[in-house]
Amino acid sequence: MSNSKIKMSLHLVTDVHTEINKTSQTNSYFVRGTYEYYHYLCDGFDDRGWGCGYRTLQTICSWMKHNYNSANVPSIREIQKILVELEDKPESFLGSRQWIGSFEVCLVLDKLYDVPSKIIHVNKGDALESILESLCNHFEKFGSPIMMGGDVDCSSKGVMGVHKDGVNSKLLIVDPHYVGKEESKEFLHRKGWVKWQSLQDFLSTSFYNLCLPQAKPH
Repeated sequence: MSNSKIKMSLHLVTDVHTEINKTSQTNSYFVRGTYEYYHYLCDGFDDRGWGCGYRTLQTICSWMKHNYNSANVPSIREIQKILVELEDKPESFLGSRQWIGSFEVCLVLDKLYDVPSKIIHVNKGDALESILESLCNHFEKFGSPIMMGGDVDCSSKGVMGVHKDGVNSKLLIVDPHYVGKEESKEFLHRKGWVKWQSLQDFLSTSFYNLCLPQAKPH
């Protein structure tokens, strides 16, 4: 079956954060526009244990598809092919199980959509509070999803919102590590695949890189 046919047959949950965000409206900033929730095995391709960065990128690409232009969401193999063609990765990368992070996400978004991204580096998780204002400004000005990756905490995440409240500040996380056929947004919230995560719950020993696509919904 071709990649295009696989994509057309996908029935993914959209805007998985929209119910949970009702709990924190004051001093909160959210993604604007529709996106689809990509996660492990969602298209039948088994990427468990290594594909989280690709899935978060696909979620961002789905936002681009719905809000920025009509380009298809690339498959994992297509993403790898782009990075090889850009000479960011060697030929051996194609078909491999190598992870990608925020920098690679930035390259692919620029190539596919001609959209630049801002990369924010945080040396330690306990310094995330220092970038809260930048994240809030991003959602106010652009409204596009954010990709978050790290080193010790190497699990890629989508950031769909920010809640500013001093020591209780939180990020709205959409986690691509889910495996299954999600039935509802409520299920994903209850199981913690979509959640508000306190800044204190990020690993203090890990650095984090965040990719902020500089695109507004049309």
